[in-house]
Amino acid sequence: MKEKILKPLILILFINFWLQGCDKSDNELNPSVEVQDFVWKGFNAYYLYQEDIDDLSDRRFSSNQQLESYLSGFDSPESIFNSLKKSTDSRSLLIENYEINDLPLPLRTSFTTGMEFGLFKDPNVLDTLIGHVSHILPTSQASSQNLSRGDFFYGVINEETDTIFLREDNYRTLLIDYPQDTLKLLMAYYDGDSLAKNDMRVDLVKQNYQYPPILLNKVFNLGAKNVGYLLYNNDFSDNYIEDLNASMLEFKNQSVNELIIDLRYAIGSYSNAKTMSEIASMITGQFPDEILFKETWNNKSQTWFEQNQPDSLLTKFPSTLQNNSSINGLNLTDVYIILNGNSFSGSSATELLMNSLKPYINVHILGNKTQGDNLGSIYLYDSPDYNAFNVNPNHTYSLRPTVLTFSNKENETYNSGITPTLALCPIEDPLNLGELGEVSDPLLNLTLSYISTGNLGVNYPCNPFELEIIYNSIDSQRIIDKGTFIKQDLPNLGR
Repeated sequence: MKEKILKPLILILFINFWLQGCDKSDNELNPSVEVQDFVWKGFNAYYLYQEDIDDLSDRRFSSNQQLESYLSGFDSPESIFNSLKKSTDSRSLLIENYEINDLPLPLRTSFTTGMEFGLFKDPNVLDTLIGHVSHILPTSQASSQNLSRGDFFYGVINEETDTIFLREDNYRTLLIDYPQDTLKLLMAYYDGDSLAKNDMRVDLVKQNYQYPPILLNKVFNLGAKNVGYLLYNNDFSDNYIEDLNASMLEFKNQSVNELIIDLRYAIGSYSNAKTMSEIASMITGQFPDEILFKETWNNKSQTWFEQNQPDSLLTKFPSTLQNNSSINGLNLTDVYIILNGNSFSGSSATELLMNSLKPYINVHILGNKTQGDNLGSIYLYDSPDYNAFNVNPNHTYSLRPTVLTFSNKENETYNSGITPTLALCPIEDPLNLGELGEVSDPLLNLTLSYISTGNLGVNYPCNPFELEIIYNSIDSQRIIDKGTFIKQDLPNLGR
C-alpha cells in the first residue's frame, strides 16, 4: 500500500501556529478530554475541510489551556467530532473500537441457498408478487437443483405444508428470514400477461457459501477484436487482486485486445487506492511509472508536500502487486465497464479507476452516471505518529477523516460524476434475461454490438411490461460505499 514518509520538519507547518505563545509548563493534558484532544488535533492536521471550520483554525487557540478549556465543553468524543465535521461530509467517521474495525477484511461469505432473485408486483392480482431467478451462484446448493436464470415462482410451502402466496407483507418472512431448514418454492410460467402455475417445486437449503471473486470470464471473437469478458461480483479490496491478475493472464494468453468488465452484480464498498492502481496496470501495462492519479490535500498539507515530497502526491502505474508478483498487463487501448442495477452507479473505487485511465486509453462506460465521489480517507490513531503503534491504551477510538481529493494526470476530477458513454436500462428485464456470458443476455449483447459497430444509437426496450420491481437480492447485499482509502506513515505532530 502506498506510504508517505514525512519528516519531523512538518511539525513547524502543522502545529506551530496555535502553539505560538504556549507555555511549556502548561503541556499536561486533563485525562478526561484526551480523546477530544486526539479528535481535534487529527482534524486540525489533516481534515480536507480544515480551513472551512473556524474551530479548527491554526490560530483558534493561543495556549494549551485555551484548547483544554474548549475541549472540556464537549461531554463525549462523538459530540466534538460532530461539531467539527462539515455538515455535508458523509465520509468521515469516528470509530469507537478500532480493535474490531481493524480486523482483516474477511472474504465474502454468507449463509445462502445460492439463488439470487427479484420480486415484482403481479399486474393482474392485487397485493400479489411474482419472483424471478436472477442467477444461480456456482457450486451453491441451488446450482444442483432444477432452477435457472429467468425462472419464475409465486409462493412457498410452509412448515405446516400450506401453500402461501407471495405478498408485500410476507415476502421477507417467506424468502429471507424463514425459520425452516428448507425453502420450498412453487414454480410458474409468466409471459408478461398471465401467470400459469405448474406442478414444479424446488427445494432449496441454505449453506455456508464463499463467493467466487469472478462469476465468469470468457473471450468473444469479433473479427480482429478478441474481447475478454469478466463478470465481477465482489468488492475491490485486495482480497481478490490475485484472482483478477490470474484472469488477466488467461486473457493475455488468448490474445485479448479489448475488455468488458461487467459490474452489474458487484457489491461495491471498500477499496484501497493502491489496489485500483494495480487493476489499472492490468488493463494497460504499456505505461510503467507514468502518473496515474494525483492527490490534493488541505492547503497546509498540500504546501508541505509540494515543497518537501512532491512525488508523494502522485500514484504511478505499478508493475508488481503488493506481494511483488508481476502484474499481467493486457496493453489495451479500450475498456468497457458495465454499470447496471437499481440506481447502481458503481463506487468511488471504480470512479477513480475510470477517471485515472481516461488520459491514456478509451474508457467506455455503459449504464448509469456515476455518483461523483472523488474523496480519499486515512485512518488515524491516538499515537505519537497517528499510526497503529504505541497507541494510547486508555481508549480504543480511531478517526477516519476525509483528507484529499483525487484527480487524473490531466488534473481532471469527477466530483460531479462521470456520464456514461451509452445509457442502459436501470434494471434487467425479468422477462428477457437471457443466459449470462452468452449473446442472449441483452446487456452483454448490446455491449458487443457497440464494440463491433461503435453505434451509440443501439436501443432495446426497457421494462416493456412496466413491471414494478419490489425487491432485488443483489441490491440488498450492496454495502454502503465506505470510500477509497490510502495508507499513510504520518509524523509526530508534536501532540
